[in-house]
Amino acid sequence: MDFNLLQNQIFIQLLLGFVSVIFAELVRDVYHIAGHYWKPLQSSHTLHHKAYRRDLTIVSLEAYQKAQWNNDVPESLMMVGATAVVAGLSQNYGMWLGCLYSMGFLIPAIARSQGLLLQTDLTHKPGDLVEIPSQWTVNRTYHWRHHFDQGNAYFCGHFTLVDKLLGTSLSLKGKVVAITGASGTFGQALIEELCLQGAKVVALTSNNDAEFQPGIEILHWHLGAETELTTRLKNVDILIINHGVNVYVDRSPESIQKSYEVNTFSALKLAELFLETVTQSSHKAIKELWINTSEAEVSPAFSPLYELSKRTLGDLITLRRLDAPCVIRKLILGPFKSQLNPYGVMDARWLSWAVVALAKRDFRDIIVSINPITYIAFPIKEFFQSLYFRLCTSGKGT
Repeated sequence: MDFNLLQNQIFIQLLLGFVSVIFAELVRDVYHIAGHYWKPLQSSHTLHHKAYRRDLTIVSLEAYQKAQWNNDVPESLMMVGATAVVAGLSQNYGMWLGCLYSMGFLIPAIARSQGLLLQTDLTHKPGDLVEIPSQWTVNRTYHWRHHFDQGNAYFCGHFTLVDKLLGTSLSLKGKVVAITGASGTFGQALIEELCLQGAKVVALTSNNDAEFQPGIEILHWHLGAETELTTRLKNVDILIINHGVNVYVDRSPESIQKSYEVNTFSALKLAELFLETVTQSSHKAIKELWINTSEAEVSPAFSPLYELSKRTLGDLITLRRLDAPCVIRKLILGPFKSQLNPYGVMDARWLSWAVVALAKRDFRDIIVSINPITYIAFPIKEFFQSLYFRLCTSGKGT
């Protein structure tokens, strides 16, 4: 017996089995999306949404059983049927794993619909949310958003691939989004893009002469008075920290103080004030913090104090992420033309579109740059620095 050939065959069948499981999940996601947009399935899927309260407890046993029979059982049958057809056509044993996997959904769904099984699946387990939304697989917090944040987003059942492809991993519709540095070039462009996405924008600006498009709430603030924004931040869903200063070649003590005060300490103060507002279960699912740390984290900006202050901010945010009560996204942006950088080459409008498009696909590190090295250097730096911080520090109370 050729053991090498046998090992290769086993490996191929296992690989095909994994592919069949992915295919089963794709079928489930497509069926789920159809339940929202295809009229023949909408009424059945609506029963599923109506069966749960905001804490994911069931409204009633009758409603729960009806939802299982009319939504979950047909969905599982579609998974079983599709994977069985593909396995039969392929004539590979490994492809039947997807069918067996799908049966693992069908049998419990039938049992729940008949009152034989009361325990629900993991993504509908009742109780407070304890984790932030996961990025590559669906946890309770991720799926909670589909039920109670935006029904026409967060469609995926286990792997989040379809949501990432469709840009439905984050919905901005109806979200209250506050942004500092709102009067700047990028701030103005980002406000416009957020409004197009249906967000309710709050412009936080220190420029008393700044003008914004109609419908934008304007709050004036100044450096050192971050705590005055505390009350308003409690009702903000997403805070985007975008303000900064560039002293260029100046290295005077005053410029050192100014660079760190604006770019680092003010940003950190606002970040902590916002994170302290994450007090309810639903906040873990809905609230987010976005921070523009810039490409200066890993690349020269030809402005040493700008680089140093932004890198310090970036490092501290990487550390803070380890225990953050909500999602924190970093904006790693290359040179765009603005008041801070009149020599920038990227257009702020295009940049804002790219940032929002990547956020909607749940990129936690949003890199938009003309420098290809940044796309390699930053993830490596962030991974090892985060690992170092995790190994060499301890969280609160540990």
